Amino acid sequence: MLYNLLAPLAIDFGPLNLFRYLTFRTGGAVMTALLVCFLCGPAVIRWLKARQAEGQPIRTDGPESHLLTKKGTPTMGGFIILLGLSVATLLWADLSNAYVWVVLFVTIGFGAIGFADDYLKLTRRNHKGVPGKIRLSAEIAVAVAAAVWIMHITKAPLDTTLAVPFFKSLLINLGWFFPVFAAFVMVGASNAVNLTDGLDGLAIGPVMIAAGCLALISYLVGNAIFANYLQIHFVSGAGELTVLCGALVGASLGFLWFNAPPAMVFMGDTGSLSVGGALGAVSVIIKHELVLAVIGGLFVLETVSVIVQVVSFKLTGKRVFRMAPLHHHFEKKGWAEPTVVIRFWIIAIVLALIGLSTLKLR
Repeated sequence: MLYNLLAPLAIDFGPLNLFRYLTFRTGGAVMTALLVCFLCGPAVIRWLKARQAEGQPIRTDGPESHLLTKKGTPTMGGFIILLGLSVATLLWADLSNAYVWVVLFVTIGFGAIGFADDYLKLTRRNHKGVPGKIRLSAEIAVAVAAAVWIMHITKAPLDTTLAVPFFKSLLINLGWFFPVFAAFVMVGASNAVNLTDGLDGLAIGPVMIAAGCLALISYLVGNAIFANYLQIHFVSGAGELTVLCGALVGASLGFLWFNAPPAMVFMGDTGSLSVGGALGAVSVIIKHELVLAVIGGLFVLETVSVIVQVVSFKLTGKRVFRMAPLHHHFEKKGWAEPTVVIRFWIIAIVLALIGLSTLKLR
């Protein structure tokens, strides 16, 4: 909004030219999202506590310590992230850029699905919310609509193609299969973050790391000079997503203030589904879907651990891990919760650096 209002006035008042720069507006988005979370977070948490007398339902089949340490902690804290992200993006982004609206649509749409899931869990007092098939169908509907929207915004030949890392000009034309693939990326990223969200601060740290990486890639992809130098595919208008990713970094930092061990609030499906969907949507637009699987490799590991556990138990009756997702396995082995969280953050940082290296290895 500030860009649309103030940038045109730069002709008459030079200092307003700052609002033309993505770097300046991204910094503003980071700080705005952070401040919104800091200022509104305590009030939101008090409101959630007042309406969640017993807090989030804790799984009885989970680690025994959770029944004691996490009982009474409210959920739906993802609303704090959504608030900071939305306010900062609407304030600092170019609102005439359709890509910004696509990502906001996915973020808020998935957040609404997560909110419904959290609400049913609270009212029913168990960890089962919206039936899986209904929730998945709603996620697919939002993701497919966004994918078709992206197809119509993006210029050919990038509108229906998949870019392959390490290759300068290789594009795989998916045709009308593109919406299916794009929806898979968004829904997969969303649920992968959701599976990772099981310990205080565990999911939001890697989300912040991934968002920072995507902010950098968006900036480079949206700049014809940098894209040509790095021999990556230039996507006109995608640079504006740098501001949105910056807002997500700021909102994640703000939420981490309240979610750090011992957590004052859990993000719940309201937060995990929305931020995961946002990461997926951005990766589809900037043609780095496969790189997201590396940058967000921790989320992939957590998801694979669940799949392996389920398949192994159904086929052999035996479990590969003491408990899935993977972070619970290490808890069962005796690792302290902060130890699991910090070590998983380290893994996330290493994977992010590997993912960023694909920008130059062509």
